[in-house]
Amino acid sequence: MPSELPDTRGRLTPNRALADLTWLRVGGPADWLFQPADREDLAAFLCDLDPSVPVFAMGVGSNLIVRDGGVRGVVIRLGRGFNGIDIAPDGRVIAGAAALDSHVARKAAQAGRDLTFLRTIPGAIGGAVRMNAGCYGAYVADALREVTVIHRDGRTETLAAAALDLAYRSSRLPESAVIVEAVFDAPEGDPVALEARMEEQIAKRDASQPTRDRTAGSTFRNPVGFSSTGRADDSHELKAWKVIDEAGMRGARLGGAVMNDKHPNFLTNAGNATAADLEALGEKVRKRVYEHSGLTLEWEIMRIGQPSA
Repeated sequence: MPSELPDTRGRLTPNRALADLTWLRVGGPADWLFQPADREDLAAFLCDLDPSVPVFAMGVGSNLIVRDGGVRGVVIRLGRGFNGIDIAPDGRVIAGAAALDSHVARKAAQAGRDLTFLRTIPGAIGGAVRMNAGCYGAYVADALREVTVIHRDGRTETLAAAALDLAYRSSRLPESAVIVEAVFDAPEGDPVALEARMEEQIAKRDASQPTRDRTAGSTFRNPVGFSSTGRADDSHELKAWKVIDEAGMRGARLGGAVMNDKHPNFLTNAGNATAADLEALGEKVRKRVYEHSGLTLEWEIMRIGQPSA
């Protein structure tokens, strides 16, 4: 990798540890961590960066395992220049990619706009769009109007939601494109009622999920054909947690990793786990579920980087 990278107005840190930037608190360093000052800074950096250097856009690390050997290339982490939240006169909600999902939901509700499904989703808007995040039967795809991205060659482009091919926990963004902003069409609602709904959702989440433990949200997607998409013809008979539980893997441990006793689809760092522990336990769960039910669980948590040497 080149020893010199393009000049930038943002912060460029070599050999930057990433563990403290993820919810699971594991993983090795990035060759470089780039925190751009604003869109123009990001676009100029990408335009001037050697095309052979890999880039990865990282959010707040809420749904991510960074492997112990770290990440080659440049990890881009958007910050203050990308976390604005605005409500347009026509009710559109305009959110920077680094804006937290929960903050967007709350600010929209205060303005009488309903994006309450975002309130209990961990992470930031960029990741929510990329993964078509959702809960309680509502998904990003239901409200998203368009996104603005910056391509690897520095071009800025606005894409209609339909161009992203949003599906269950997936999208088809252009390769290496970095999301910088999303625009949502949010239905009108009474601010008091919207706030009450969000409080109910938080209480429901806290009663069933290990929100105080070191997790990265749901580990596996629901089995194919049982995707909880919210459609009328969707089946809710099989959830990932249920097939994990039936396979006897609730509370399963490997090193410092554990499948959470409270909710067995939450892979948890019990205090001293490595990324290798977490990933190996996840693969053990996948194998056991397949042996028990013939179902193949797919990872929902993104895993990046190299294993430890």
